[in-house]
Amino acid sequence: MSVRAGDPVPELVDPGRGHGLVDVFRRRYLLHLLTRKDVQVRYRGSVLGWAWTFVKPAALFTVYFFALGVFLRLNQSIESYPIYLFSGLILVNLFAEAFTNSTRSLVENGALIKKIYLPRELFPVATIYVAIVNFLPQVLILLIVCLSVGWTPSVLQLLGVLLAVLIIMIFALGLGMLFGAANVSFRDSQNLVELIVMVAPWASPVLYQWSMVKDVVPDWLFTLYQLNPVTSAVNLMHYGFWEPTTDNGTISPDHWLFAGIGLLTSIVVLAAGQAVFRRLEGRFAQDL
Repeated sequence: MSVRAGDPVPELVDPGRGHGLVDVFRRRYLLHLLTRKDVQVRYRGSVLGWAWTFVKPAALFTVYFFALGVFLRLNQSIESYPIYLFSGLILVNLFAEAFTNSTRSLVENGALIKKIYLPRELFPVATIYVAIVNFLPQVLILLIVCLSVGWTPSVLQLLGVLLAVLIIMIFALGLGMLFGAANVSFRDSQNLVELIVMVAPWASPVLYQWSMVKDVVPDWLFTLYQLNPVTSAVNLMHYGFWEPTTDNGTISPDHWLFAGIGLLTSIVVLAAGQAVFRRLEGRFAQDL
C-alpha cells in the first residue's frame, strides 16, 4: 500500500504483537472455528463419542460415592449427599479440563503457530469454550435430579451458580495462559498442572463439608483454604443446587465475601497470566 504525501504515517508495531485477549474478541470468527474444530475432533473415531461427556463424571461420582458416601458413611452425615457430591464434582471437573487443555493448547497447535500469525490467546480461550460445552450436559443431569427432589432455588442462589462458573472460567484461563506459555519451553509445566488438578478435588469442599476442615485446622489455615477461588466457587455451586434440596444443609456463612475475593483473585491471576503470555509469546514459534 503506497502512502501519498501529506497522508498520516501509520504507527509501526513489532510483527507478531497484538493486544492480548482483546484481539481474541476482535476475531470471534477464528475463535468460533477453533472451538468447533476442537469439539468435532475431541471424540472422532471413538465408539461412544459424546457419551464420554457423561461416562467420565459418572464413573468418578460412582467411585467417590461408594468410597466416601457408603464406606465412610458421609451419605448419612451429609443430607442429600449425592447432589452435594455431584454438584461440586462437575464444577471441579470443569476447572480440571479447562486448565489442563489450555496448558496444552499451544503445544498441540504448534504446527499452526509456526506457519501463520494469529492471536496466540485464541488457543487457550477456545479450550475454555470447549470445556463449557462439555460441562452443560452434566449440569442438565444435575438439574433433572434436583427438580425430582423438589429443588426450589431463589434468584440469589441461581446467580451464585453463574458466579461460580465465571470464577472457574477466569481462574482456569489465567492459570492456563500462565502455565501454557511456560509449557512451550519447559514441558515440566504440564506435569505440574496434572499434580494441581489431582489435588483440586481434595483442596476444596467437593467430597466433604467445609465444617470438617474448620474443626481440625488453625483459623489462619482455614482462612487460606477459603481464599482458594475453587473453594469459593464450589461453595456457591452447593449454595445453588444442594442447599435448596435440604432441610438443614448450610454452607460457609461467609461464602459471598470469599466469592468476591475469589473473583478478584481470579482476575488478578488472569492479568498475571496475560502478562507472562505476552512476555514469552515472541519465542513460541522458535521453541515449538
